[in-house]
Amino acid sequence: MDFLMDDGRASTSTANSYQTVVSSDTNKLYNTSFPVLPDVAVGQPIDTWKYEMRREAQLILPQLYLGPFQTSKQLDVLLGYGVTHIVCIRDKKEALLVKPRFPDRFTYLTLDISDHEDQNLIRIFPQTTRFIDDAISRGGTVFVHCNGGISLAPSVVVGYVMVAKQLSYEDAVRWVQSRRYCMSLNQGFLNQLKEYEPIYRASVHSLSASSPTDSRPRKRSGEAMSSDGEDELNESGEVEGNEGTMSGSNGEWTHRPMRTMQRVEL
Repeated sequence: MDFLMDDGRASTSTANSYQTVVSSDTNKLYNTSFPVLPDVAVGQPIDTWKYEMRREAQLILPQLYLGPFQTSKQLDVLLGYGVTHIVCIRDKKEALLVKPRFPDRFTYLTLDISDHEDQNLIRIFPQTTRFIDDAISRGGTVFVHCNGGISLAPSVVVGYVMVAKQLSYEDAVRWVQSRRYCMSLNQGFLNQLKEYEPIYRASVHSLSASSPTDSRPRKRSGEAMSSDGEDELNESGEVEGNEGTMSGSNGEWTHRPMRTMQRVEL
């Protein structure tokens, strides 16, 4: 499956019922169809994509937005989206620029990771999934961003969509890209998402087998992700409370009334 280039132009992608054609002249999409995925009512595919839209956030799932750092600086836009929680993903070198801008207004999870093919993403998926699930289960709305919204943040969102909607990694990638066309994951991240599929499916199966009579909705779809043997961030002693989470020796927790902020270095 081919992916759109970083600038969102002149690319064709075809896989099953998924097809995208981009006109290099007008930078608009046409002849576009997308797979019907289960249990999603909003966050519809965008049938016309313009280059400028890469600077905006897109709705991926109910109560979940994905976009660039630029949106994270626009308080009126965030409030208009109903955002309550923000996942800020950045390279360490970007820490002075890409940082929480409104810590008194939103709950932040800040992750210092690099956009390199050998960066381990699988080990952070359980924490990001818990953070997003907890926010949504409380009626909140989450905005996930990195610097450009091209690779890091989309990879994390694809990992969440896989678990939340029980999708294959390919369908999850198509789903997210049908809403944010400019995303372009590096090959290492794509390989890890492929590896993550049997991991999360095994954990879901294990959870279902241990509670065959429990029909209650599962609010925290990332809780059982450690069954694959991957390292988790809470190995160093993560402590969770009603209003926030304190990570281990690499994490930082700041308490504010009804708001929390975390920083994790990986």
